[in-house]
Amino acid sequence: MNPFSSGTRLRDMIRAIRACKTAAEERAVVRKECAAIRTSINENDHDYRHRNIAKLMFIHMLGYPTHFGQMECLKLIASAEFPEKRIGYLGLMLLLDERQEVLMLVTNSLKQDLNHANQYIVGLALCALGNICSAEMARDLAPEVERLLQFRDPNTRKKAALCAIRIIKKVPDLAENFINPAAVLLKEKHHGVLITGVQLCTDLCKVSAEALEYCRKKCTEGLVRTLKDVANSPYAPEYDIAGITDPFLHIRLLRLLRVLGQGDADASDLMNDILAQVATKTETNKNAGNAILYECVETIMSIEDNGGLRVLAINILGRFLSNRDNNIRYVALNMLMKAITVDTQAVQRHRATILECVKDSDASIRKRALELVYLLINESNVKPLTKELIEYLERSDQEFKGDLTAKICSIIAKFSPEKIWYIDQMLKVLSEAGNFVKDEVWHALIVVISNASDLHGYTVRALYRAFQTSAEQQETLVRVAVWCIGEYGDLLVKNVGMLDIEDPITVTESDAVDVLEVAIKHHTSDLTTKAMSLIALLKLSSRFPSSSERIQDIIIQNRGSLVLELQQRSIEFNSVIEKHQNIRSALVERMPVLDEATFIGRRAGSMPATVSTSNGASLNLPNGVTKPPAALLVDLLDLSSDDAPAPSSSGADFLQDLLGVDLSAASKQPGISGTNQAPRTGTDVLLDLLSIETPPAQSSSSITDILSSSQVNKSPDASLEGLSSPSALSTQAATPAGAAPMMDLLDGFVPNSPIPEDNGPVYPSIVAFESSSLRIMFNFSKARGNPQTTSIQATFTNLSPNVYTDFIFQAAVPKFLQLHLDPASSNTLPASGNGSITQNLRVTNSQHGKKSLVMRMRIAYKSNDEDILEEGQINNFPRGL
Repeated sequence: MNPFSSGTRLRDMIRAIRACKTAAEERAVVRKECAAIRTSINENDHDYRHRNIAKLMFIHMLGYPTHFGQMECLKLIASAEFPEKRIGYLGLMLLLDERQEVLMLVTNSLKQDLNHANQYIVGLALCALGNICSAEMARDLAPEVERLLQFRDPNTRKKAALCAIRIIKKVPDLAENFINPAAVLLKEKHHGVLITGVQLCTDLCKVSAEALEYCRKKCTEGLVRTLKDVANSPYAPEYDIAGITDPFLHIRLLRLLRVLGQGDADASDLMNDILAQVATKTETNKNAGNAILYECVETIMSIEDNGGLRVLAINILGRFLSNRDNNIRYVALNMLMKAITVDTQAVQRHRATILECVKDSDASIRKRALELVYLLINESNVKPLTKELIEYLERSDQEFKGDLTAKICSIIAKFSPEKIWYIDQMLKVLSEAGNFVKDEVWHALIVVISNASDLHGYTVRALYRAFQTSAEQQETLVRVAVWCIGEYGDLLVKNVGMLDIEDPITVTESDAVDVLEVAIKHHTSDLTTKAMSLIALLKLSSRFPSSSERIQDIIIQNRGSLVLELQQRSIEFNSVIEKHQNIRSALVERMPVLDEATFIGRRAGSMPATVSTSNGASLNLPNGVTKPPAALLVDLLDLSSDDAPAPSSSGADFLQDLLGVDLSAASKQPGISGTNQAPRTGTDVLLDLLSIETPPAQSSSSITDILSSSQVNKSPDASLEGLSSPSALSTQAATPAGAAPMMDLLDGFVPNSPIPEDNGPVYPSIVAFESSSLRIMFNFSKARGNPQTTSIQATFTNLSPNVYTDFIFQAAVPKFLQLHLDPASSNTLPASGNGSITQNLRVTNSQHGKKSLVMRMRIAYKSNDEDILEEGQINNFPRGL
């Protein structure tokens, strides 16, 4: 026998471990003790087995492995002595769990102890079974537990009820065996047995429909009577807590009544009176009373409709909101969020109190109250509530402004009664917390402004005032102001569209330009704001001819910017002002009205084709046109010498100077013009370049009309599209099948048909992507002499019975690859494989021979008016690509 093991008591080991100053010392002591315990186990030491298990339990609680002592627990459980059994069962519950295979060996011992004549040993077995019972043990020992529910000793019945709860959770099929014994426990006078019986019935009703129906019919009246007796019982010192008799039993009874009354009108009627009594007579000056009231309110809100009771319950929650305890207010707000779906009007009566909670010092209460206020808002109260929230926004904490701003913007967008109110409130938000406003919010504001043609003057003046009075620069306010001044600066100067509610204001052209100059030069302005300001200056150079020189000076100042984007814009815009006077007015004309429905679709991912011109501006093109008008895509900004006077903007001379084409010579070339063909105007050539057919009556249309007619559905930040840096993600809008090849004046002719495969090697086709609803096939070809470039024809087939609309294919590749996507043959994919969409891709591999192709793709479409998004990665490209 190991003398160290037999001589070290539990208290001595604990004292030695606590005396350790470092983790290393502690590990050394534990290792020494574990070694001694192992030696004792190997020597089968009976005398100190219980002491070894006690020490192992303490070591286990410190986080050290103690699995080697598990069998010793079983030996102690098999002992006939109560002290050893107690240590054995305690070690079993602490050192093992239901996943241990060793538990299979203890089932027989548990069965014997559950039938033991000593009630204390029976209690030990019930405690162990209730803690570590597995499904197999539950099936084997359920009859013994069911029998013990009727045992003479109340403590044993209580433990048996708790053990039965564990059994029905592990094996719900055994629930029917416990229905009748559980119903008997509801008639107990002993509160300990009664509370466990109520909990057992609650769990039975949740897992068994048969038990729920039985309890509704047989037990509801008895439970109501029991709750009434408990609520009206006189002072009982053994159960009294803060002047309330057994609040734990109150709460368990209310929870069971909630389960029984939910969905059953008859059971709900039986409990209405007692719920009203509990709600009105329970004191609220102690936590115990508040806990009972909370459970009572939750029960009232869960059972079948009773208008008067629900109003009473919501009034109790209103009183909770005035409590000084943050926890009580928080749970009241949580419950009111559930109650608002049941009785909105009753919750509306406490709107003022809820609004005060938004201003609370506790962050959790603020956020929950803000969510509740958002649910309370409707068309009738949106104006006063929004006013209150915006006023609080001015003095709210910085960390809360983000959430508050997001909610206010959502409220304004959702419940706005009129556009002028929408614009006014959004300007207040931008002025107070513009730096917290998300991009899509101020984009939507610009869309609303562009659609409110009668408010353009009012809006630009309001933004000018807000910009001038803003204490600190709010980035989104500056962006919206810059955009509006660029678009409607002439209305600002001329005071067009004055409303009765406005105060007169005098703004000169110089004042308007000052705003843009401040926006560009301010140290907090980011790239987007500065770029928007440059575009606005370019627009004002056409609207304010007298300020054109000053505007040009401001633009030139950014010519040496270290930011390439600003440097390029500055140089190009300066070139537009100096050398292209004839087209400047058409190039910077006021944007057409932005379609709100289209903008919402664009935010969801369905956006029209957008192309960027060399000057950073952008055009939104109609369906079927994926290149910009030739007149704007040609390099307008030729920086070579251009000292000749600006050409006339009419007729063929205009297009000849713009495109650098000799139209008179072109009209004489064979194949371009027949012998009897009339000379072709500049408009005709432009229409040919754009592959646009026009009826004879329109052949003399002006170029400006043609260009403006092709600009549809511009996004609110269309002038910002040029800011986006080149990305590996390429998106193209669909083009109708059979469209004629179009001339790309930057890249040469790019046909829509697949690149011929005659001169290059042949590669096998692959299934790039396949799901239950869509299949994508890739066919490959290479031009001889250019192994780095691979042409891919993607074929999309619909496998579902539904037609797909707004079909868009997107792809992304690593940096060593360059990807070009041609327009798709259509944006509608027929159902059930009755047709397909084709789209051509061109991939250039700069690491050809070293790295293989890999592609990440995304497919978006609509099926039955539902937006669908599918993603996948293609790794199975043929070798050699």
